Amino acid sequence: MTTASTRPPEGRYGRSSDERADHRLKLAAAVLGTLLVVVVGYFGYHYVGQNKISAEVIEYDFTKTSVKVHLEVRKDAGASGYCTIRSQAENGAEVGRADFRFDGDATRIDEVVTLRTTSKGTTAELLGCHAD
Repeated sequence: MTTASTRPPEGRYGRSSDERADHRLKLAAAVLGTLLVVVVGYFGYHYVGQNKISAEVIEYDFTKTSVKVHLEVRKDAGASGYCTIRSQAENGAEVGRADFRFDGDATRIDEVVTLRTTSKGTTAELLGCHAD
């Protein structure tokens, strides 16, 4: 005795529900992947392409109440903005933070700035630079 199959013949009545679900998942993954690439590209362009001021700490020297920081700032001609520097004590507590402005037509500025601290600092960290 043979039993009759209850499944419809292959390809006769369209796709099965599993195939439709797989197709929808693939479509959703493609849309979300494309959206992710666009968002990452947008933020990457604005972070790298629009940053008109960058700087680095060359050296620093400490006293009991201040830190002298030698900064090298690179910027577009005519751009103005500021760089934020902070100092921390040996235990990690922040003992000083200040913004230093840079403007004018020069594209490269070497400057020694003084950051006042509440106690002796052990670091001088550049937190970032921002254009106006």
